[in-house]
Amino acid sequence: MFERFAGDTRKIVGYAMDEARCSGDKRLGTDHLLLGALHDPGPAGVLGVTLDQARAAAARLDRTALASVGIDAQGFERAPMPSRGKKPPFSSGARSVMEGMLRYTMDQKSRQITTAHLLLSLLDREEHDPAAELLKELGVDRAEVRRRVLSS
Repeated sequence: MFERFAGDTRKIVGYAMDEARCSGDKRLGTDHLLLGALHDPGPAGVLGVTLDQARAAAARLDRTALASVGIDAQGFERAPMPSRGKKPPFSSGARSVMEGMLRYTMDQKSRQITTAHLLLSLLDREEHDPAAELLKELGVDRAEVRRRVLSS
């Protein structure tokens, strides 16, 4: 499937792997795919958020999750993680996003999997999914973004 990725989409998946590694996560999740997309000015512009804003929102969500189980992470910094190394495996949610990208590609009779297909598949994620929670935390109007992506 990766051979069908447009160049920018392939780069985004690489950025997502870097985001997973840098955050110390063992798996590449839907939130990492979203953060990876924000490395590209196109998706960032469509979503109306910056990578720094999204990273800050992800950190807030992590602190809230830890606090819900009684862990106060205020003031703690993550140890620096190596930027390269073993590729993290995809979470089930990230694999589902990949399947959704392929479905959008086939539905639109496109030859390549594009960032638009990635965004549409991420927008399909439901409550409690890391990407859906991150989009909610960022105040992204998913219906409006979907409209913009489909009209471009």
